[in-house]
Amino acid sequence: MSLKVRISDDMKAAMKARESERLATIRLLMAAMKQKEVDERIELDDAAIITVIDKMLKQRRDSVTQYEAAGRQDLADKEKFEMDVLTGYLPEPLTDAELDAMIADAIAATGAASMQDMGKVMGVVRPLMAGRADMAAVSTRIKAALNR
Repeated sequence: MSLKVRISDDMKAAMKARESERLATIRLLMAAMKQKEVDERIELDDAAIITVIDKMLKQRRDSVTQYEAAGRQDLADKEKFEMDVLTGYLPEPLTDAELDAMIADAIAATGAASMQDMGKVMGVVRPLMAGRADMAAVSTRIKAALNR
């Protein structure tokens, strides 16, 4: 089953179960997917949907940080709930060992030797890790590996 069909089925199930918060989050996701399809005049595949979900998760992480700094725990909790719903559509996250192995392989494949080569390494690992790892954390790991 494609991710798009799964999301649509989950939306219908949330409607039937009268889960308003979950339904609202799924509708936001569907709207973001539709917007991308209209803007780029394409039909989204699973990889593109994962990219949309990643973008939405990043926005919510930023919002949680800002809400907690402002003392608005109620809004932060709402964002965290949305993050939980969205995370359910991502593939299984990579373990630390898998991340390190993929980074080492990418460094070897690109011949990266310094921080100037970081873009090359990120270009190789980004498609492999999309939706399976936080790219900010991956960036930190790559910097650490290149500085050794």
